[in-house]
Amino acid sequence: MRTGSGDTGQQVHANGTVADAIAAVLKREGVEIVFGYPRNQILEAAARIDIRTIIVRQERTGLHMADAVSRMTKGGKMGVFVMQQGPGAENAFGGVAQAFADCVPVLVMPQGYALGQMHVPFNFNSVRSMASVSKHAEPLTGADQVVPVLRRAFTQLRNGRPQPVLVELPYDILDKPYEGELEYRPGKVALSRPAQAEIEAAAERLIAAENPAIYAGQGVHWSEAYEELQQLAEHLAIPVMTSLPGKSTFDETHPLALGSGGNGINGCVRKWLDECDLLFGIGCSFTATGFGLKIPDGKAVIHATLDPTDIDKSVASEIALIGDARLTLQVLLDAVKARLPQARDNAPVAHRIKDVEAAWLAQWMPKCTQESTPLSPYRVLWDLQQVVDKPHTIITHDAGSPRDQLVPFWKSSAPHSYIGWGKSTQLGYGLGLAMGAKLVHPERLCINVWGDAAIGFTGTDLETAARESIPILSILLNNQAMAIELPVMPVATEKYRSTDISGDYAAFARSLGCHGERVTEASEIVPALKRAIAATEAGQPALVEFITEKETTISRG
Repeated sequence: MRTGSGDTGQQVHANGTVADAIAAVLKREGVEIVFGYPRNQILEAAARIDIRTIIVRQERTGLHMADAVSRMTKGGKMGVFVMQQGPGAENAFGGVAQAFADCVPVLVMPQGYALGQMHVPFNFNSVRSMASVSKHAEPLTGADQVVPVLRRAFTQLRNGRPQPVLVELPYDILDKPYEGELEYRPGKVALSRPAQAEIEAAAERLIAAENPAIYAGQGVHWSEAYEELQQLAEHLAIPVMTSLPGKSTFDETHPLALGSGGNGINGCVRKWLDECDLLFGIGCSFTATGFGLKIPDGKAVIHATLDPTDIDKSVASEIALIGDARLTLQVLLDAVKARLPQARDNAPVAHRIKDVEAAWLAQWMPKCTQESTPLSPYRVLWDLQQVVDKPHTIITHDAGSPRDQLVPFWKSSAPHSYIGWGKSTQLGYGLGLAMGAKLVHPERLCINVWGDAAIGFTGTDLETAARESIPILSILLNNQAMAIELPVMPVATEKYRSTDISGDYAAFARSLGCHGERVTEASEIVPALKRAIAATEAGQPALVEFITEKETTISRG
């Protein structure tokens, strides 16, 4: 559950300048790493008080790493990213927008032009320009504003819908002296639960439903409501599917697990999404997106969400429950047990799920075991799933084909063992997420699966992984094309080869200090993966490049 961080005492020495005072606040808030790209005076101020500073090769990757820190760290510690005014802030825009779309709280602190130049035409004003992709954005206008501005920032980060908060730091303000002690106390977290009348109505409706299903979203992660979700599902024998960001909120090896989906969807999710007579959405927004699950029209829905603006936004609901996911599930479970003390038998539903999954998987096993050259991407990912120790692995996808080919098949069994996303789908996002996850969980194998298009956006930050000793495993599916675009660009492809991409990415990875291999034969998939995992265990980032066919088929269930 999101909580305040750090020491609860008030006195923190500011040690000189406004930049030092800001760094002292970050320390008090439990910040352990500041990601950035010079120049920004917070980097040096943070280093002076032993907050680790990590410099990336591209601003967007640094934001992705901070994003992962916020997702993966318990206790409400926030990822922080800083950059210079002008071009640094401009380059960072996409990373802020991605965190905004996927509802991840990140503290973004761009250095700003001098206070007197902030509104000069053609100077990039971060507050004005990034307000549309920030939950809250404001400038720091003086030393006396350090405490109120940062108090507002952390309060916004920890309460309500989790999204980025931006504080612009004019560079002439950062140099100014900060006198005396800094009176700062870490921010509060205020949680709410739905009204009891709505809880009672939801309990009645769930018990009466003949073929219900649960749709769990990312809010279950933020509130750490894993046990409560499982208890409700087991008590009422209700199967559980998850949104893309909600993947790994429910153990997908559990007999009541349906899996997750977006564009790529397995047979179980498809069947219950289409046929259930009641869908209970918990910790989800039901935001309409071209990359997530589409809720069928006319579906009976109970919608439990933290943010009231989600209600009836994209999906109409019969009952609306506003509040923290964990508190909501606790009181709902109490109301259900008051009416139905004895848990229902899970076996009939579990058998149906098992049969549907077996029939669906039988259709896909030929691709998952295919011996062809070029390789089937499904074979690569199937073999990967058999090689790794999944409960001790954290994996994420990239946009496009890697996401659609991985999500339906990969079964996550522990919270945050899969970092799902997809309301916005910027290429290159997965690399920074895996790197950030590895910083939080150095004991785990952290993997990003991407394609040859995605590596073109953020691949140089493999050097950051090597330089900063962040030994992740990158699985690169190289079909030497933007295969997902082939059906929509046939003329441009035929005339001008517009969808072609080329590169020797294993050699590229080696040149940046990583272990790099290229694999072309199915018999070499597992040995190469084992060598790469061994490299990461020895402290070296690894990239395995698999030459795959131009696969455009994805599972629609």
